[in-house]
Order: sequence, then structure tokens, then C-alpha cells
Amino acid sequence: MNLDNLLGGRTAIVTGASRGIGRACALRLSQAGAFVLLHGTDKDRLTALRQVIAQDGGRAQILVGDVTDPATARNAVVVAERDLGPVAVLVNNAGINRRSSTLDMPLEDWHRVLDVNLNGTLHFCRAVLPGMIDRKGGVIVNVSSTTAKTPHKNAAPAYGASKAAVNYLTMHLAQEMAPHGIRVNGVCPGPVETDMSRQWSAEYRERVTAAVPLGRLGQADDIAGTVLFLASDLSSFVTGETVNANGGTYMN
Repeated sequence: MNLDNLLGGRTAIVTGASRGIGRACALRLSQAGAFVLLHGTDKDRLTALRQVIAQDGGRAQILVGDVTDPATARNAVVVAERDLGPVAVLVNNAGINRRSSTLDMPLEDWHRVLDVNLNGTLHFCRAVLPGMIDRKGGVIVNVSSTTAKTPHKNAAPAYGASKAAVNYLTMHLAQEMAPHGIRVNGVCPGPVETDMSRQWSAEYRERVTAAVPLGRLGQADDIAGTVLFLASDLSSFVTGETVNANGGTYMN
């Protein structure tokens, strides 16, 4: 196996690719030889990322759309297969968080977070699976969260519930799709440097970092490395797992 070309010639879709973990995943997969369909809601950021990938010798296409609309997922597959090739890898990264306590949370926030994080994941899975079944192979990696596995007083109830549901969907699809040669896994990040975490106060950042056994916050590329492992043949005997990538903040 050529470790410098782990995904050579395969086409991947990455949702929420305009920034943060999604952007890092798209870059990692491209560097490993994949052709990448970049999905997101910020056309300017997606275009800039496509240019970065092209300058590095890679191939990418963009699609702007809301993951809560099933048509977005179907269009992503159409564009990817038209411009890049049959979809072999899906990374469901798109997600949102709206922090509040259970009693203070507007009900529309609950519905919106579940719609993006859970339903969006389902829509993209349903869009790519028929082709993967026909080709008797494929890989899906769902970006979840450590919050799905253990409660945290600063976590939003809708976010944790949506990611716990993503973890179950990951296991269910892994079992259902195994006879078709399709692997489905998840990644559960812990505290990671993102646009959201950069808004923390210095005091809160210090407390969070102190609770991480490895002594630092994660970087988007830390998560992207785990995603690449699960997307590649290096993990060919791994399916139905939700891998913790959180510096040891949660272990099982």
C-alpha cells in the first residue's frame, strides 16, 4: 500500500468544508490523492479552498447548499460523479451548536440543531449509499462529538442529543451495509481549536485545557488525521466504531 496515496483516484464528499474540521478533512483527503467535492454554505470560502487544492495539484469541485434539504445531498452526488467520479468516501462533518440550558432553549433551536446535525447526516448517507451498494464498496465517516458519550454542563442538550443519534445511526448503518462492503464509522472530537472555541474567555480556555490529559486543545488537523485513517484502507477491518479523538478527555 502506498501510504502517500492512500485515497488515490477516489472521489470524496466533505460536508461543511468551508472552515474548521471540514476544511482540514478536505485538505487531508486531497493530499492523500482523493478528488473532493467541497460542500458548504459559504461560496467564497469554498472557492478559496478549491484554489488551494488546485495549487497543490489536487482536484476539487464545490457545491453550496443546506444539508437539511435532501435535494442538496442528491445534487452533491450528481456534481461529484459528473465532475470527479463515483463517490467512494463521504465525510459528514456539517453541524451547528446553539448553547442554552434545557429550560431556556427555544424549541426552534432544538429542531434546527437536530435537523442539521442528524437529518443532514441521514440525507447525505441516503444519497451516496445506492451508488456504493451498486459498486459493492464505500466508506462513510460521520463527525460526531465526545458530548454524545458523556454529559457536560456547558454542552447544549440539542447538540449532545443530535450527536448521540448520529452515533447510533453510524452503528446501525455499519451493520446494515456491511454485506455490501460498505464501512461506516464516526469520529468523536473533544475540545478543538475552531471559530467557536476562539470565542472562549481566557479563564475558560485555561480550565478546558487543564482537563485534557494530553495538556492541549486539539487542532482541526488532529481530527482530519483520524478521518483519513477511517476513510482509507488502513482501517479496512474497522466498522461501526465511534473513535474518540479528544486528547483523553473521555476514554472507553
